[in-house]
Amino acid sequence: MQLAIAGLIGLVGGVLSGLFGIGGGLVIVPSLILFLGMTTKQAAGTSLAALLLPVGILGAMEYWRAGYIDVKFALLVAVGILIGAFFGARLAVGLPNELLQRMFGVLLIVVGVRLAVFVGS
Repeated sequence: MQLAIAGLIGLVGGVLSGLFGIGGGLVIVPSLILFLGMTTKQAAGTSLAALLLPVGILGAMEYWRAGYIDVKFALLVAVGILIGAFFGARLAVGLPNELLQRMFGVLLIVVGVRLAVFVGS
């Protein structure tokens, strides 16, 4: 049953990623915590491991065909993710699970409020 749930989490995450360009942090990580009982560290690590392969290539191709990709910015963001993920993972591994989960929850709230309140800004 847990394998089916994990596959469903990936499918929903993939659809939302294609719709909104979101990564594992918004859908995959919370879903792994809530539905599979992982710690925040386990969920973050599992999400990063799933992203190792070029999982977004088909969605990116559709946006490319429609003219919605700025390659220069995409490459710069990718370099930032590469470096940032390393340092973020090192920091997360040293934090208590409870603190990390609370920090993640606050991040989701702040981003959600910002997107909902400041539309078009």
